[in-house]
Amino acid sequence: MDFLEKSAACIAKIKEDLHQLSDAIWNKPELAYKEFFAVEKAVEFLKGENFAPETNYCGLETAFKAEYGSGKPVFAIFAEFDALPDVGHGCGHNLICAAALAAFCATAKIIAENSLPGKVVLLGSPAEESGGGKVKMIEKGCLDGVDAAMMVHPSFRTVPDTGSSAITRFDVIFHGKAAHAAGAPELGINALSAVHLLFAGVNAYREHLPESARIHGIITGGGEAPNIIPARASCRFFLRSTEQEWIGKIEKRFRDMVNGAELMTGAKAEIIPFNVPYMARNPNAELNKFFLESISRLGMDYTIPSRGGRGSSDFGNVSQQIPGIHPYFAIADKEIACHSDAFKVASGTDFAFENAMTAAAGMANTALHYLTDSDFRNKVAAEFRKSR
Repeated sequence: MDFLEKSAACIAKIKEDLHQLSDAIWNKPELAYKEFFAVEKAVEFLKGENFAPETNYCGLETAFKAEYGSGKPVFAIFAEFDALPDVGHGCGHNLICAAALAAFCATAKIIAENSLPGKVVLLGSPAEESGGGKVKMIEKGCLDGVDAAMMVHPSFRTVPDTGSSAITRFDVIFHGKAAHAAGAPELGINALSAVHLLFAGVNAYREHLPESARIHGIITGGGEAPNIIPARASCRFFLRSTEQEWIGKIEKRFRDMVNGAELMTGAKAEIIPFNVPYMARNPNAELNKFFLESISRLGMDYTIPSRGGRGSSDFGNVSQQIPGIHPYFAIADKEIACHSDAFKVASGTDFAFENAMTAAAGMANTALHYLTDSDFRNKVAAEFRKSR
């Protein structure tokens, strides 16, 4: 069955309220696990539409859940709403939240009007920006009984989900010994030299990484004054790969390089995991195809990228557990960088919001097609088994 026109019509009735919600969240950016205003606005909207969302979901203050329907199958829609430090909504999560609410409401109302089988679930997930809200929610059972899931994300262009990188992050602290850099350098152990050598090792390793892998780092501490040999120096590294199996290989080599820097300088190192590791995203080809067909019928053009995505998202962990997709919709008419001031500005425009609502209608149609078409579900499941 096809519900695209009905989905778009349902969303049209609530669009203005959602536009206000999106703008309100955009104007008041909140960091990971502090998204109290965004959640308040989302919950207030859902209650106004006669849903009864569960707050403090999975033991997280800024997670929530709403659902409608009964029995099987179960399709989940994820909402995000956290912002970035300094740049605010430079990733457009205000639009993700509005689109998820729109798609959930449309799906639920069409289930009710047509006495359709199954259930739609809305999962409000905090802290995507490195905090791993979905990872923690999965650990608490948010995907129990869920058969498939999706969300949509803003970009400078409309594209299918082409995957994302697994990521693991480390702070490395080297401990040396302070001494006067001119008067008694022989008495010191230079922790900053160990950091420099680690960067040299990483730079040499990059030549031998597959194209699917990335390593990038920054120095977070390098001493107090030039005439004091640094007793402490620190750095932070992100290790990524779209191939999940490569993450373990990269981490082992990275730890060997840290050990090498210790041996060369005499400094001692601490390796401290930073934030929550994310798995590589595993996009479902059947869900991708149907979503693209849906938005195309609504007049939204899309492109197929020449290579897969290289960023990272905690939706990767969702897609490794159950079939799922994380496609993108355009918020600009030219290329702009995510996590930038330009992206933040674009995320607050009428153009971006209208495209978010079109993507939401495509998402609702995908959810409803999944709930009502057993052949489609079987294809989705078969593709998931093959991809893993």
